[in-house]
Amino acid sequence: MKKFVVALDGPVAAGKGTLGRRIAVQFSFAYLDTGGLYRGVALRMLRSGDALDDVAAMVSQASAITPADLEDPELRAEGTGEAASVVAPRPELRAALLAYQRNFANHPPNGAAGAVLDGRDIGTVVCPDAEVKLFITASAEARAQRRHAELRGRGEDIRLEIVQADLAKRDARDSSRAASPLAAADDAHLLDTTKMDIEAAFAAARQIIADRLND
Repeated sequence: MKKFVVALDGPVAAGKGTLGRRIAVQFSFAYLDTGGLYRGVALRMLRSGDALDDVAAMVSQASAITPADLEDPELRAEGTGEAASVVAPRPELRAALLAYQRNFANHPPNGAAGAVLDGRDIGTVVCPDAEVKLFITASAEARAQRRHAELRGRGEDIRLEIVQADLAKRDARDSSRAASPLAAADDAHLLDTTKMDIEAAFAAARQIIADRLND
C-alpha cells in the first residue's frame, strides 16, 4: 500500500527541519532531512581529501552513505554546509541519491505509515506525487538571524554579516542550478514563517496534513 508522504521544500534556515521533525512525531511518520545526505557526502569527501569537483568521488561517497553518517555531529558545521552547497548542484550526485530518497518515502523505516522528507526538490522531483507539499520560506533577514543564533548556540564565533553573505550565495546556487533547482511545486501550500514562531507554523502545517488525511 502506498505510504502517505509529506514533502517539505524551502531555502536554508526557513524552519523546515524543526517543522519536519514535529510533523513526523505528531503523525508517527518517519523523517528524512535530505539535505543531510548531501552534507554527509560532502563531509565524507572533506575527510577523504577528495576535491569537491571530483564527480566520480562524490558518486562513490554517495553509494557508501549510511544512516550513521546522518547522525555525525559535524554534519551541521558551517564548513560542511558550504561544501554541501558546492556538490549538491551536480546532476550526477543528485541522481545517485534519488533512489535512496524515494526508497525512504515508499518504504519508511520501522513500518511507519508515512514519511516526511525535507529538502529543496522533494515536491518537484523526488516525490512529485506526495499527498501534501509544503513550501516553507521566510525573509532573508529572518533566516540569517536564525542561522546565526543556531551557530552561536553551538559555540561558533561568526558574525551575522558573514552568515548573511553565505545564505545569499547558497540561495543563488540552489535557485539557479540546472539540476533540480529550488522551486515551489505548483500544488504546494506556501508557509511563510517570517513572523511565525514554531508553534504557529506547526499548527498551520498540522491542519493541512490532517485535512488531507481525512479526505
